[in-house]
Amino acid sequence: MQRYVTYEHPLNERVRTFLRLEFLFRQIKHFMSGATVWDSRSVITNMMDILTVFGRGDLKTELIKELERHASSLGRLSETPGVDHAQLKNILHWLTKLRTVLHDKEGPLGQELRENDFLNTIRQRSSIPGGTCDFDLPVYHQWLHLPHERRDADLERWLTSLDTVRQAIELVLKLIRNSAEPANLAAPGGAYQHNLDPSVPFQLVRIALPAESPYYVEVSGGKHRFAVRFLESRADERAQQAVEDVAFRLTCCAL
Repeated sequence: MQRYVTYEHPLNERVRTFLRLEFLFRQIKHFMSGATVWDSRSVITNMMDILTVFGRGDLKTELIKELERHASSLGRLSETPGVDHAQLKNILHWLTKLRTVLHDKEGPLGQELRENDFLNTIRQRSSIPGGTCDFDLPVYHQWLHLPHERRDADLERWLTSLDTVRQAIELVLKLIRNSAEPANLAAPGGAYQHNLDPSVPFQLVRIALPAESPYYVEVSGGKHRFAVRFLESRADERAQQAVEDVAFRLTCCAL
């Protein structure tokens, strides 16, 4: 079975934020499986980055609106022939449950972690290059040398307050990604342009190349049109656009 590398391009700021948070949560999941001081440091660093993203706008309101929008769109499928009603019911259940939990949550997202003195001390130093080294934060240094079971227990407790956001973002992005089927296309001379129907709520563009392809993808544009270039990276040289036609798979996700 052929393997593909998928490049994603968000078509609005909301999805852009969701993709960044998904990236941070995935890194946390990876480093939580480790037991070293550096694994714990990486979890904390990603947690601080998540709090920074939370501070840019009213993410809770945006996420609630997105869950409501998806529930409304999917709810209209209940009378459509051939729909898996059991799966649809399960998805609608989770959309409603996550929306309710977020709605009932008091204060802005991440407030509990911002009010934690230990984490707040680390957060204040995190914006400085090397600002969390041993002599700058001896309290952090001491915590990092506790048994990893103790560190993991602390990390799990702090991450619990972010779990609803993580689940909501994972569900929303999964629904968006699964909202369309890929089309097999070709980019003449390594370039491709695509116009989008403004009446359709497109959220995300996904471009897949075979894993063995020498090219990577560069996407520019917005909700009305986008352009794609297929470039070849060369060591110590500027990347060059393909001169040949490049076959790829395109998915324009709308939900």
